[in-house]
Amino acid sequence: MQAINKLLMPIRGFLHCETPDAWIAVAKQPQHLPTLLRDHMVCELKAAQSAMLLIRRYAVDDASGEALLKWLAPYEDYTYRLQGDWRELANCNGLRKAMVPRSGKPYSQELIDKMVLLIKEELHHFYQVLEVADAHGIAYDKVTSSRYAKELFRHVRTHEPATLIDKLICGAYIEARSCERFAKLAPHLPADIGEFYISLLRSEARHYQDYLTLAEAIAGASIAERIAFFGAREAELIATADDDFKFHSGVPTATAAA
Repeated sequence: MQAINKLLMPIRGFLHCETPDAWIAVAKQPQHLPTLLRDHMVCELKAAQSAMLLIRRYAVDDASGEALLKWLAPYEDYTYRLQGDWRELANCNGLRKAMVPRSGKPYSQELIDKMVLLIKEELHHFYQVLEVADAHGIAYDKVTSSRYAKELFRHVRTHEPATLIDKLICGAYIEARSCERFAKLAPHLPADIGEFYISLLRSEARHYQDYLTLAEAIAGASIAERIAFFGAREAELIATADDDFKFHSGVPTATAAA
């Protein structure tokens, strides 16, 4: 417990609010476990997709970008088109081409290194969620997207390098919130799922730090104002009423809790 608290301390300082007890009260109810796990699985894929898009847009040549698309294709086919057997995805978590950095971008290699590792870990977590769900007799089905990420990214500036910096800050908040929620949820879920969520804390904590490190390096100046701005927006989404219960949703309304 001491090690977990030490790991979570900087995350709690980074986030502007804790997950409300009202969200935990709904999330721990057994009838909401299928929604929680399905949405968690999709969140892992979306995290990998976001990292892939950053690499493709800012860091690699066209051939490397195509290799990234092929890497994620089986996961996207299963998630969005319900194609294939999820067990076969265990053999897909590998990038079979070296990424070639785009010339003229001094941060390309660092972006590639951190984001490729993140993609590998997120896809591994994606598969682990499917394993846990299967163990509990929960079949995957499509889920709608929550407001959370869409509303965060709505505030991203539209000129470079500000766009990239803001996207990285958003990524940091999403990863930090995921880490905080894993820790909050773990004691209230079936033991094997709780242990699984605790096992994710270290990588999620590193992901948020990697996003911030990249944002600071690319900015070359203080980004404290933008971090504070997105922290306030993120806290609003977490602390305000939300009629759609999901892994990153806000305070559940009666509709969401039903």
